[in-house]
Amino acid sequence: MEVIRDITQFPQLSYAVVTSGTFDGVHVGHQKILERVKERARQSNGQSVVITYWPHPRLVLFPEDNDLKLLSTIEERVEQLRSFGVDYLLVIPFTKEFARTSSRNFITDVLVRTINTKVLVIGYDHRFGKNREGSFENLKARSAIYGFEVEEIPRQDVDDVAVSSTKIRRALEEGDIATANSYLGRPFSLTSVVVEGDKLGRTIGYPTANLAPPANHKLVPGNGVYAVWVLHDQERHPGMMNIGLRPTVDGRQLTIEVHLLHFDRNIYGQTLTVEFVQLLRQEQKFDGLEALKEQLAKDRDATKIALGVD
Repeated sequence: MEVIRDITQFPQLSYAVVTSGTFDGVHVGHQKILERVKERARQSNGQSVVITYWPHPRLVLFPEDNDLKLLSTIEERVEQLRSFGVDYLLVIPFTKEFARTSSRNFITDVLVRTINTKVLVIGYDHRFGKNREGSFENLKARSAIYGFEVEEIPRQDVDDVAVSSTKIRRALEEGDIATANSYLGRPFSLTSVVVEGDKLGRTIGYPTANLAPPANHKLVPGNGVYAVWVLHDQERHPGMMNIGLRPTVDGRQLTIEVHLLHFDRNIYGQTLTVEFVQLLRQEQKFDGLEALKEQLAKDRDATKIALGVD
C-alpha cells in the first residue's frame, strides 16, 4: 500500500475505486466497505483507494471536548488498512479550513482532479463536505457530470453487522473484550514505549514492563487485569496486564503495566504492542503484598488458560 500525505503528490491512476471516511478502528463494518472497494477495483483492473483524515474531525471542530477516545492512532490505522490490501491511502490533514470545503469543491478538487475517481463506494449514512451537506443523493445527482459512478453499501448490509466505533469504545471501557474484538474482527491493541517504574513487581516475583500513556485520545480499556499477547521485536509473548491505580500500593496514579510470561530481558525504551484477549478480573485492593502475590499467581494461571499456553 502506498501512503500519500501530501495531496499534491497523489499519482495519476487509470481507474480509481475510492472510499472515504475516518475509519477509526477499521472494524468489521468498515471492512465490508473495503472488501467492496477491492472487488470493484479487481473487476475493472483498477486501483483501490482509501481517503482518511487526521486529526479526527471532532478533535479539530470541538477542541474543548476531551471525551473522544479513539480506537486507533493514525499509525495504527495505516497498518490496519495496509493489512486489508488497499492499494493507495490518502491521508488528508483535517483543519478548520478543510472543514469549510463545500461538497462540490471536494468532488471537483479531490475526487475528480486529484484522484480521477471512476467509482465511489460509501456507507449508507456517509456525509461529507461543509456542515456534512454532501449525501448519497447529492453525489448521485452529480456523478454523471463528473464522470464517476457512486455505489452505496445498502443499509441492510451495514445494519446486519450491527457494529459501530461507539459500541466498540463502550465495550472496551467496560472491559468487555470479547464483544470489542468480535466487532473489530481482531484483538484490540495499544502500542507504547516501556518506561522506568518503581520495580515493585520484581520484589514479589512478577516484574512488569511499565508503558508510557499512549497517544492523546487513544482509548485505554477499563481498569482491571487482562490476559494479553505482547508483540516485541517481531516476537509474540503471553502476558498479563494491569490497568489501574494499584490501590494495594498507592492508589494515586493510573499505570499500565504488563508482566510477560517466560521473559527476562531489559526492554526499557523499547516499543511494545499489546493485544487484549480477556478481562480476568476487576482491579481490587489486597491486604498487603503477600495477598497481592497470591492473587497474581492465580492471575498467571488464568492467563495461561485464556491464552492456551503452558
